[in-house]
Amino acid sequence: MHKLNPSEYAPFYQRYIEAIPHKNLFEAFAAQQPIIDQFFDQVSEEKSLFAYAEGKWSIRCMMQHIIDTERIFSYRALAFARGESQSLPGFDENNYADASDADRRPWAELCGELKTLRSSTIQLFAGFSEDMLLRQGVANGNPMTVRAAAYCIIGHLNHHIGILKERYL
Repeated sequence: MHKLNPSEYAPFYQRYIEAIPHKNLFEAFAAQQPIIDQFFDQVSEEKSLFAYAEGKWSIRCMMQHIIDTERIFSYRALAFARGESQSLPGFDENNYADASDADRRPWAELCGELKTLRSSTIQLFAGFSEDMLLRQGVANGNPMTVRAAAYCIIGHLNHHIGILKERYL
């Protein structure tokens, strides 16, 4: 797979995409598997309720945000791959986080959901042809290709792992 062109995604996502060390999509997904399989398992049930400051998300809430974002970007990719001509809406991550009530969910349940979701996400992208990966749509008023959505998913998780290591753990 060729390098992404900045015209394939909104400038906001550049920080996520540039931080991915593997340029091959499926190598990048594979590189994250140990994080999904082991890193989150190191967080205790009690620690998962920790927020580093007043008004900041707990680790559980951040996990729910990661899950929600992966679902949304997977849907965007599916819609674009299938030729959706309608502009897809954006989402307010803080409103979604507030509405999720993530702190009531057991930590192991959230971890299991991410593992299952990631497996599904990889299968979704594996089912796209090279042509489909290059198809483009509009989300939140910005153009995005199918493959850019995949890289945003990967980069978004990397971004939040960095925040977890720096501020939470």
